[in-house]
Order: sequence, then structure tokens, then C-alpha cells
Amino acid sequence: MKPSIFLIFTTALMLIFSFCKNEHKKEVSRKKPSHEVHYIKQAGSKWCKLNKENKKAIQIVTAVNRADFNHLADMDSIIVPDVLDGDIYYYLPFPFTVSKVEDIEKLIFFSYATQTFGAYEYGELVYSGATNMGRKNDATPTGLYFTNWKAEQSTSTVNDEWDLRWNFNIENKLGIGWHQYEMPGYPASHSCLRLQEADARYLYGWADPWVLNKDAVKIKGTPVIVFGSYDFDAAKPWMQLIKDPHALDISVKEINHIVQPHLKTIIADQENPQDPVEKKKPQPKKE
Repeated sequence: MKPSIFLIFTTALMLIFSFCKNEHKKEVSRKKPSHEVHYIKQAGSKWCKLNKENKKAIQIVTAVNRADFNHLADMDSIIVPDVLDGDIYYYLPFPFTVSKVEDIEKLIFFSYATQTFGAYEYGELVYSGATNMGRKNDATPTGLYFTNWKAEQSTSTVNDEWDLRWNFNIENKLGIGWHQYEMPGYPASHSCLRLQEADARYLYGWADPWVLNKDAVKIKGTPVIVFGSYDFDAAKPWMQLIKDPHALDISVKEINHIVQPHLKTIIADQENPQDPVEKKKPQPKKE
């Protein structure tokens, strides 16, 4: 019995997609720390004074404390890994591989509970860092978003003296997005996703903006999932790492649970980018 033309065509498409996915899948080289990481408490000013020229240490310790270097120096207590020779991925909570999203070209997760983000390509973690999200009275809304417009520099609508660099909008109507801005080490924004400059600049170039066709969005940008909640009345959650270095680990099972309600939408938009949706005029960033 000869195979149908439809079956041959479908099989060919699957093979092409599989080839393209493997062709573009990024191989991430990760240097593991020389031994199991443990955390100790130190005075921020003392640590910063001793390590102000150590770029690798600064990258890790600022990320672990969810703060920029200037704020780190003002803190009475910070947590410091006892080994700093591994890559940043080992000090942050996202899993390296998530097979459930291996068919998705690009996907970013922002975790409210841990104040971190993880960027994935075909299920592999390719970049991770710290964030300071919305404060208690201006919480960042959770859910599925898509990156849309971006600007290397823009001005906050809350205060015109606030310059927002490497700004990438994810919720056009509300003007929510990520950008570089000062990070005090806790959720402090007016609902946006604050990042270190190196992280904001990387994601600015890595994520895809929307593609407009006259009055319609022809192609949506990179999917972004904001999830979880933050206990604003408790101690900073990363302080738990002193007792348990894995206290904040985000499991593959949790990521699978988070992404499941959005999986069909993400894949459908990825496979059928030509379906138009209503165009919305870009809104100014509010921070």
C-alpha cells in the first residue's frame, strides 16, 4: 500500500522542523563549581571593598543578592557563596533543561518568588540572572505575555528623570517591560522587571520584537511567563540559602506545571505567525 501524499508531506515537515531545531539549538557550556556551593553571611561594605576589581565574583554575588553593586555595598548583611569558580547558572534556581518546552524556539520565565529569570532555547537554559520586580503596591501581573516594541533608552512615565535603558516592553496596554535600572535587592519597581545592565542588554538583543503589518500584529514576539508570588512581609527568601543551598531551586516539575496552561497558545503562535491580531499603539514605559 502506497503512503498518501499527505502522510509524505507531514513526515517531511516534521523532519525539516527537527533538523532546524537541532541546527539552531544552542550548546551551553557550563563550568561547574569545584565543590558543592554553600553560603555564608558577610557585611556588604567589607565584601565590596575587598572584591571591587573581581568582575566574576561581582557578577555572582550581585545576582545571588538580587542587587546591583552600589546597593550591595550599603547592605549590613549579604550572602556570599564559599566558592566562586562556577558559572552563574549554578548559583541561580532555574533548571538547565526542560524537555516540555523543547519545541519552543525561545521562552523567558520570570519568577516572582525567587526574583530571577531564565531564558530558554528549545528547552535549554541559555541565560539567567536576577531581577527586582513590582513592589507590594504595584505588583507585576503574572501570566503569559509576548515581547513587542523595544528602545535602547526611554523615559519613565512615572518620573521623567528616570532613564530606562535596554527597555523591552511585554505588556503594551499597561506599559510593562524589562529594562536596566537600580536594583536595591528586593521588589521595588512600579510593576516593571528591573535588570542589571548586562542582563538587560543581552535580553534586548536576544528576544524578538513583534512584526507589524499596517494595523495588525503579523508576528508576536518572544513568549514571556511571569509566575509565582512574593511574601513582602517576610525576610528576603534568598537568605534561606545559608541553611539550605537548594531552598529556592525551581524544579522541572514546577516549570512544567507553570507552562502547561500556555503551551498550546505559545506553539500555535510560533507555528502560525501570520494570523493577525489587533494592533495596539505602543505605550510609554511607566517603570
